[in-house]
Amino acid sequence: MKFLTRYRTFHTNRKREYFNITEDVADVVAESGVSEGMVLVSAMHITAGVWINDAEQGLLQDIDEWLEKLAPFADYQHHRTGETNGDAHLKNLLVHHQVILPITNGSLDMGPWQQVYYAEFDGMRPKRLIIKVMGE
Repeated sequence: MKFLTRYRTFHTNRKREYFNITEDVADVVAESGVSEGMVLVSAMHITAGVWINDAEQGLLQDIDEWLEKLAPFADYQHHRTGETNGDAHLKNLLVHHQVILPITNGSLDMGPWQQVYYAEFDGMRPKRLIIKVMGE
């Protein structure tokens, strides 16, 4: 069994930003030499997320607006700790923090329109993502 771990650090300019990281994940899979296995892609912060979706025009804006409706920036109990990112914690729960993807014949084995996204909900500071490939 082979394993390869890579980290990526995001430095965002805004509180919320979204990144298509499909090529980054595919590059790590290729680097690993794994032919059959799985790759874990996981945000290492509870105020970020990772998901699979389409790369169609307008979809990220629709997702962003949907998340803001469900978990708006507001006054949360959590803010009594001195933090002001209660909404970011809730947005993470909606999209989750990780995905596991299959590797077949040395490549990501995803549907024709599926893409991997990293979502930052409390940015403007360094945040890490782990990509861990496992297989043979």
